[in-house]
Amino acid sequence: MFSNMHRVVKGISLARQFVHTGKLHTTTAQYEAQNTEKTINQVTLLGRVGADPQKRGSEEHPVINFPLATHFSYKYESGDMLQRTDWHRVSVFRPGLRDTVYKYLKKGQRVYVTGKLSYGEIKLDDGQVRTASTVIADDIIFFQSQQQNT
Repeated sequence: MFSNMHRVVKGISLARQFVHTGKLHTTTAQYEAQNTEKTINQVTLLGRVGADPQKRGSEEHPVINFPLATHFSYKYESGDMLQRTDWHRVSVFRPGLRDTVYKYLKKGQRVYVTGKLSYGEIKLDDGQVRTASTVIADDIIFFQSQQQNT
């Protein structure tokens, strides 16, 4: 006994086929590719490296992580200026970029990072699990080799 069903769910054409073979029922679903929408996940940061890069992961799947500081200033009505610093976790998976960053990037350097934002959980050295956002770097441009004194 075979039956075919076709329905549209929120703009996605979903074709299901129910196959009866003895006591086993299977369902297959096919989604039409042309109905998928384009999305953008793009991050651009310009800031200073907060610590020397660290190598994490396994030999098969290494990753380089480093903190990046960005800041912005704002003025109160009283005229006082305040600067706020945001810290970003940057992860590098791309082999050539990963090796260059680990070898040459140092604390205090100014860098331009492009990549995508990723959310997940990280396990700390003490076993605790924390939620974290990470910038997965696609490209990193080194602006200078040492921090300037201004």
